[in-house]
Amino acid sequence: MAKKLELKYGCNPNQKPARIFMQEGVLPLEVLNGRPGYINFLDALNGWQLVKELKEATGMPAATSFKHVSPAGAAIGLDLDDTLRKIYFADDLPLSPMANAYVRARGADRMSSYGDFIALSDVCDEATAQHIHREVSDGIIAPGYTPEALDILKSKRKGTYNIIRIDPDYVPAPIEHKDVFGVTFEQGRNNIRLNGEELFSNIPTKNKTFTPEAKRDLMIALITLKYTQSNSVCYVKDGQAIGIGAGQQSRIHCTRLAGNKADIWYLRQHPKVLGLPWVEKIRRADRDNTIDIYISEDHDDVLADGVWQQFFTCRPEVLTREEKRAWLDTLKGVSLGSDAFFPFGDNIERAHKSGVEFISQPGGSVRDDHVIDTCDKYGIAMAFTGIRLFHH
Repeated sequence: MAKKLELKYGCNPNQKPARIFMQEGVLPLEVLNGRPGYINFLDALNGWQLVKELKEATGMPAATSFKHVSPAGAAIGLDLDDTLRKIYFADDLPLSPMANAYVRARGADRMSSYGDFIALSDVCDEATAQHIHREVSDGIIAPGYTPEALDILKSKRKGTYNIIRIDPDYVPAPIEHKDVFGVTFEQGRNNIRLNGEELFSNIPTKNKTFTPEAKRDLMIALITLKYTQSNSVCYVKDGQAIGIGAGQQSRIHCTRLAGNKADIWYLRQHPKVLGLPWVEKIRRADRDNTIDIYISEDHDDVLADGVWQQFFTCRPEVLTREEKRAWLDTLKGVSLGSDAFFPFGDNIERAHKSGVEFISQPGGSVRDDHVIDTCDKYGIAMAFTGIRLFHH
């Protein structure tokens, strides 16, 4: 491993020179293929921290799909049922525990994950590499690769796919630094652990019952938020993020953005969406875009005369607003985490529309009573952690 790596450029082509380096010792990573750039390394190192903590918290393989220094998806390796395999377009290849985690992380928000950087908590096996191979992605970081997986990944992007191996035993210095406008910032690393029962010791709502699955999902939400650009909110169900709202100036906009993504994730499981009559050999990206438009209020854009023939063998039925609302009303058991307190009950109102039944947030707003009352209105169990998770 080297002490430094010269990069082609920084965030933008005009930002030169660019490099990553260590003040002391050698870099805890090596590039096995390709030439990762500045943003690639930011995504890789943030993603690696996320999956490493998910693995430590849950004991299961974990994966994340990163774009522009925030996760588009994060998940642990629970088995996929037939419906999820179908909506993730993963029903034609074998699945290992590591592959399950990757397919969940990549598939929850396929629009945002397009061209992502992947992080895996465990060695990348052949099954995982097969699923990665057919997706549009910039690169991957993992603690290792089987020979078969490495060969598959090296064949991506005409042999230029970025592959990074990280030292899983590397422990960074307790103090971190960042330069902005020539000024150096220094702070202690955010080493807080988010995997204990103390996260649920302060429950101000009338409903105080958190199922084991809800506790697991809320830990996944909080760990995901720890590496998401703030403000941020994360919806989780069955071991995977289904909606992440990142980098918004307003808390309610985070909640709406993440909730809309969670709604799209669930609407993709609607029988009308599952039954769309696709033409043969449609590109995966075209299929993703078309599903997103079909689900939205702009579905006429793909159902108009002369347009639908590009995607479908026959003109599909419209998915009406009433049908969508009725379907979303069946979404239950969703967990929601927030990186800072909810200032108003409107966030809870919006979360309820996407099936949220469990919430974890720091608390501490002057309007906590209003937020608690809104949770009680819907029977939502909410825990105050006292832990803020801003990340910039």
